[in-house]
Amino acid sequence: MNEDMCQVSCQVNVIHQKQVMQATENMPGELLVTEAAELFSLLGDNSRLRILRALNTTELCVCDLAAILNISSSAVSHQLRLMRTKGLVRYRKEGKIAYYSLADSYVQDVLSNILEHLKND
Repeated sequence: MNEDMCQVSCQVNVIHQKQVMQATENMPGELLVTEAAELFSLLGDNSRLRILRALNTTELCVCDLAAILNISSSAVSHQLRLMRTKGLVRYRKEGKIAYYSLADSYVQDVLSNILEHLKND
């Protein structure tokens, strides 16, 4: 920690060893932190959040999502591809149409919890 920063927020420079050890032991590994940051970055896009919210209701094809979001099919496809590579959505093909859905209930829960948290603030 930057010493100047500590002086701004603390009156004395004391390290609470027990708390530091607890926090250190509970710290996830670098790879997991990096993956989590990438996932949060992915969720930091309005179009992707709206797509996820739409898929929270039912499975939809690219054309359905484009109509709901009022954006191009190619823009929807691009966003879906990004989310599919990170395991947020999956698809199934029926003839020439690919139907997208949330990958699992965890994605639905995370999104619902975030939106509920924001409503309550």
